[in-house]
Amino acid sequence: MSQFDRRKFLITGAAILGASAVAGGVGWWYRARHMPSTAMEPGAHAAGEFPNPLRLPGSSGVLGVLDVSAPVTIVAKSVQHAIYERKSAPLLVYEVEQDGNYWLNPVLRMRSGATFRARLSNALDESTIIHWHGLKVDGKNDAHPSFAIAAGATYDYEFQVPNRAGTYWYHPHPHKLTSKQAYLGLASLFIVEDGEALALQKALDLKLGVTDIPIVIQDKKFDDQGRLVYAPSDEEKVNGYVGDTVLVNLTPRPYFNAATRLYRFRILNGSNARTYRLAFTRGGFQLVYAVIGADGGLLDRSYHTKEAFLAPGERLDVLLDLSGASVGDAVMLQSLAFDPMHAEGSMAGMAMGAGAKDQKGEAPSPHAGMAMGGEPSGAQTPHGAMLADGAAIDLMRINVTSKMAYEPRVPAVLSTLPPVKAADARPREFLLDLKDGRWRINGETFEMKETPVTVQRGAKEIWEIRNDKASMPHPMHLHGVPFRVLARSGSPQQVAPGVVNEQGLTATDLGWKDTVLLWPGETVRLAVDFSHPYPGDQVYLFHCHNLEHEDQGMMINIKVQA
Repeated sequence: MSQFDRRKFLITGAAILGASAVAGGVGWWYRARHMPSTAMEPGAHAAGEFPNPLRLPGSSGVLGVLDVSAPVTIVAKSVQHAIYERKSAPLLVYEVEQDGNYWLNPVLRMRSGATFRARLSNALDESTIIHWHGLKVDGKNDAHPSFAIAAGATYDYEFQVPNRAGTYWYHPHPHKLTSKQAYLGLASLFIVEDGEALALQKALDLKLGVTDIPIVIQDKKFDDQGRLVYAPSDEEKVNGYVGDTVLVNLTPRPYFNAATRLYRFRILNGSNARTYRLAFTRGGFQLVYAVIGADGGLLDRSYHTKEAFLAPGERLDVLLDLSGASVGDAVMLQSLAFDPMHAEGSMAGMAMGAGAKDQKGEAPSPHAGMAMGGEPSGAQTPHGAMLADGAAIDLMRINVTSKMAYEPRVPAVLSTLPPVKAADARPREFLLDLKDGRWRINGETFEMKETPVTVQRGAKEIWEIRNDKASMPHPMHLHGVPFRVLARSGSPQQVAPGVVNEQGLTATDLGWKDTVLLWPGETVRLAVDFSHPYPGDQVYLFHCHNLEHEDQGMMINIKVQA
């Protein structure tokens, strides 16, 4: 290990290294329907090149920050946008116009306890609805697919934001159209702030869009004209649809110029089906970083790790400390190679997973795709080539370009989390499996009006979810009701490097959660609290956030009775 890695990236005392993921470039201004891009054409980059500035959320435009203090109208529509230079192509977006400014897929920001009022106007040519992923709201505002509106119709939302500070998000949820609409562009973040969040911002001198960077990671497929391609085969509907290019805040091959200070990165896996094994590397060495938050906001303290799996729908809030770096240094945000475990234990899996394993049947090396010298070699594949699930991917290059005096003092206590009180009752059991080409939950597939699970309002339950051995990974998402992960068992060996406690949990499992990843043969135990203030029965969804699985019916209704 070089002196750089030993001295400047070692966490000691309050100097914490953190994980960063990609955000946007400079706050792009949107006025017209055609928005330029500086991104190179598909396949035009050389291995290891990162020519495109990270798109940073500004005060308007693409992924601009919108402080919601009054009712807003959100228009779901198709616009022309050039993700690659000179290749303007259709993109589905959420557009907001206010006081002469335009936002596309705005990062919505609100204070906890404030009232959110919005009207969804559907300018698409098919039905849609918005789901506020991770927000604890009533069934009508949660937007069950039964509430989907037709083309040309509107839908009104009004709710008091009940959640603690955290990085939540929003995306479409019409039945059998969710995967396509999200893939073609409809998704963004919903940031909630409270006193604890503001205290941390002050302590670390953080500013949203400057040193506190929201990040959305999505993999896509493009044709030669720069148009997004969504055409899953029958096999891809079973496995999930993965792309040949990974975008970070709609930016391919991005770089981020940083100073010698600490940065916060709020990372969302917004992909349809691809899981990422996030690590920061330099010279082929993995760096330690700090995880300070997950799906439902800040953790009680920071947790150090060298890697973390992040499944579709999950969020990870991390700190990267560059205060000991020198101008000219560079760090790579990567997804390390891993075994995707598709259809594990089945005859089909032996064929489907073969591309992700070597001739010995072993998962690729964590450093697959790195050059002989240990530097990342640009593992992103050229346009049109297959980027296998589980492949090593260079996501973003962080360049240290300026020197500043900064001494990070991360608080020893970040937040207060109530202790988990496990119920004495027998756990409610769920089995995830595959039959006749369809993924199921307890033998059920989705029926709009059926409620196979009923619970009482105020109930505190233990859920035990088991993924069949002859299966694949499933990120399971529960609408409207946050939970805590109690334990993992039967985990594959590749999870072990990220485990942080005796219960087998990884940093991604800590704190309040709304989505949890289950590997084949694995069992997780959850503590679920069905307390809420809403009158009447509420119906929420429990489903796989591999969106192809969801659309094919790996989803059930949960009725919370008053």
